[in-house]
Amino acid sequence: MAEASFFVGVIGNIISILMFLSPVPTFWKIKKHGSTEDFSSLPYICTLLNCSLWTYYGIIKAGEYLVATVNGFGILMETIYIILFLIYAPKGIRGRTAILALILDVVILTAIIIITQLALEGETRSGAVGVMGAGLNIVMYSSPLSVMKTVVTTKSVEYMPFLLSFFFFFNGAVWLLYAVLVRDVILGVPNGTGFLLGAMQLVLYAIYRNGKRVSNNRLEEGLQHEPLISEPNNESHQSEDRPI
Repeated sequence: MAEASFFVGVIGNIISILMFLSPVPTFWKIKKHGSTEDFSSLPYICTLLNCSLWTYYGIIKAGEYLVATVNGFGILMETIYIILFLIYAPKGIRGRTAILALILDVVILTAIIIITQLALEGETRSGAVGVMGAGLNIVMYSSPLSVMKTVVTTKSVEYMPFLLSFFFFFNGAVWLLYAVLVRDVILGVPNGTGFLLGAMQLVLYAIYRNGKRVSNNRLEEGLQHEPLISEPNNESHQSEDRPI
């Protein structure tokens, strides 16, 4: 069982790394244009906090070093994304981004570490950190719900990239299996949620993959969508990401 969980955990690490690398085309576009335009920094700031919590969880809970290593890589990538955003964002947005990153990724994270180190011990400490990480994970996994609603409304998958949906599904499935093998309920709940939502996205993609392209006029008339990450080669998607 230990060998099986290690093997599954390694696969989970590879899939998670691919997810962490998926915004690279977006930031290549930002660097190329010399501007963040209408892209939002919020997903990267929240992901950095999420990775930090899971890295902390993996360090303080025995046998969860695979969780710590992959999320350590996530910390590195999300930090790079946020730095690039701060370099290329307009002055006003840059200031708000810096303040939000400071509050969430420095102040709140530091407070969580200090409080759990001083007030809790052993399984109680790792359990509390895991519950916080799981809650944030569920929120992040649920972020494409608005996109799924738009797919059903417009009968088009234009704003739901297949690869992102696939990685959501596969990442959730692998880490859910890992959680079952190591009997970690805290790790299983958020990834089970990701697995189910990813599966729903793939089903919608299969149903509406041949749908007609949605015009911006229809969207402006009241159809709302918030893609998690804009597709790298479609200029029309830039206006749909919103700055904080």
